[in-house]
Amino acid sequence: MEPVAATAQPQTPKPEPNELLLAQSLHKSHQMGAEDLRVLRGVNLEIRRGEWVAIVGASGSGKSTLLHLLGALDRPDRGRVWFDGEDVFALRGRQLDRYRNLHVGFVFQFYHLLPELNTLENVLIAAMTGTSALRWPSHRPPVRQHAIELLERVGLSQRLRHRPPKLSGGERQRVAIARALMNKPDVLLADEPTGNLDARTGQQILEVLSQLHREGQNIVMVTHDSRVADYSDRQLLLENGKLTHFERR
Repeated sequence: MEPVAATAQPQTPKPEPNELLLAQSLHKSHQMGAEDLRVLRGVNLEIRRGEWVAIVGASGSGKSTLLHLLGALDRPDRGRVWFDGEDVFALRGRQLDRYRNLHVGFVFQFYHLLPELNTLENVLIAAMTGTSALRWPSHRPPVRQHAIELLERVGLSQRLRHRPPKLSGGERQRVAIARALMNKPDVLLADEPTGNLDARTGQQILEVLSQLHREGQNIVMVTHDSRVADYSDRQLLLENGKLTHFERR
């Protein structure tokens, strides 16, 4: 009898000392009626520690899809995402929730604040999500103080009790940034963070992100605006479902 060949097992990539987030051959399609729309066609991406990377591309190029895969808000059809040498999509249940809640923070173009909660409560909810009801009373005082400090840092110390409808677009986005930072994430994932803002307000948001980056915060930002991308350390172009190195002349 001939020996049966062993099934090849996927190799765990050995992370480089400075490597934090790695995407390998990501493929993703979306159902559009009777057709499959291929959005990502084998995306490879490496994020080094302390880096701010901007992913630029036209509307509909798949930038938000890629960000959702990096943050495990969606799963790829094929391919893998590695965080600090660990296969993100091999995680299950609470382990995957922990990755989403503690290691990555999201800043969305449309803020996604809860209108029935005030500014402080919208930031606190990020910490409440990962804490049991039994543990929350003892955790609440230091966590609440941390939330207040974050809001003071983004210039909203006078808006703690205001609900989102009473805030400007720039103020809402600063609340969203404070919420994303609440659990001290390793990577901040920003989806068109200035997309809904006027030029002056967008500049203020970029200054907040720049200060965070100077202090060591990893940022992966998607944008269609090359002027916004110029704040980053490195720019990548997402086109035809793949990423290429991109520097604007």
